[in-house]
Amino acid sequence: MEQAQRLQAIPPYPFGEIARLKERARAEGWDIIDFGIGDPDIPPPDCIKAALVEALSDPVVHQYDETSWGFPEFVNAVGDWFGKRFGVALDLSGGIKVTVGSKEALAKTGWAFLDDGDVCLVPNPAYSVYKYNALFAGAEVHELPLARENGFLPDLDAVPAAVANKAKLLFINYPNNPTGAGATLEFLKRAVDFAEKYDILLCHDAAYSEVYFDGEPAPSVLQVDGASSRAIEFHSLSKTFCVTGWRIGWVCGCREGVAALSRMKSYTDSNVFPAIQRAGAAALAQGDAHTRMVRDVYKRRRDILVDGLRSIGWDVDTPAGTFYVWARVPKGKTSAETASLLLSEARVITIPGSAYGSEGEGFIRFALTMNAPDVEARIGEAVERVARL
Repeated sequence: MEQAQRLQAIPPYPFGEIARLKERARAEGWDIIDFGIGDPDIPPPDCIKAALVEALSDPVVHQYDETSWGFPEFVNAVGDWFGKRFGVALDLSGGIKVTVGSKEALAKTGWAFLDDGDVCLVPNPAYSVYKYNALFAGAEVHELPLARENGFLPDLDAVPAAVANKAKLLFINYPNNPTGAGATLEFLKRAVDFAEKYDILLCHDAAYSEVYFDGEPAPSVLQVDGASSRAIEFHSLSKTFCVTGWRIGWVCGCREGVAALSRMKSYTDSNVFPAIQRAGAAALAQGDAHTRMVRDVYKRRRDILVDGLRSIGWDVDTPAGTFYVWARVPKGKTSAETASLLLSEARVITIPGSAYGSEGEGFIRFALTMNAPDVEARIGEAVERVARL
């Protein structure tokens, strides 16, 4: 049976390959230390679990969510949280839309805005969803290198005017996966100005907005004056409240952008299970105690891994946010060779940087999440294994 050409033109999803690799390694009895996909191992807060159980007793939640933007409890909770966190008043009637996590919303944004021959500007290295859904939609992709010497920020001034004039979407992501880099409000203003100049919708993937370290909280692009007419921002409860499997998030900002995505979604999904929306509302309302704890846990893990790798001669930057460490591979090795060596000789799973694009070559990514009784001890053990190579 012949697949669509659009599907044949893309590589296998990298994390699917990693999952199969882990299954094989475990089947062979390997004691692996898994720095792979990046799935929070910290339990979600009790309030969100209790709110879900309580919501299940309401018959209303077992039917379709036929609201335009999401259950009012969730939309209002997003508005309250966003106002307290970023000092931005969101439009509760058209400026917020519940999403099935952020991944599907990022993908469907490409389908909602891009036609054959349009240009989509995407970072490299980056989460592959931006690029491949733009290609699915028939657009051309112009990649923006994220260079270490530029703090892993794209050089928007280097985009040729002829390309920018054809572009309809610009994706950015801070705190950044996979590099762990942060962005300042000054950079976000430059991105908004660029999008305004070329009539582009700026799409900011802020899934890691609450996983930041060592300084000021990560900013929202919607804090920039004028951004609400030029930018949309994607948020997720997955990383903030450790509920990746629940699949709940939201998009907010520019009404035109939110409305187009909502229209696309109306033909592809039926909103998030309403009980999960109510539980999400409870999580957003419960304050910052859980997210502070999560940041503290990841910061300790980050410091153990970064300090450990540096102590054995690895070249590693300290990430400003996310739960990833982006490390230079040893000289003379490719990303894939290094990841393969770490697995075969040290029984350590990492992701080769080349899985995130050509500019990721020369790096590997470690995720600071794993299922283990003592994660910090396992990180230390991993460093010892790597040191013996």
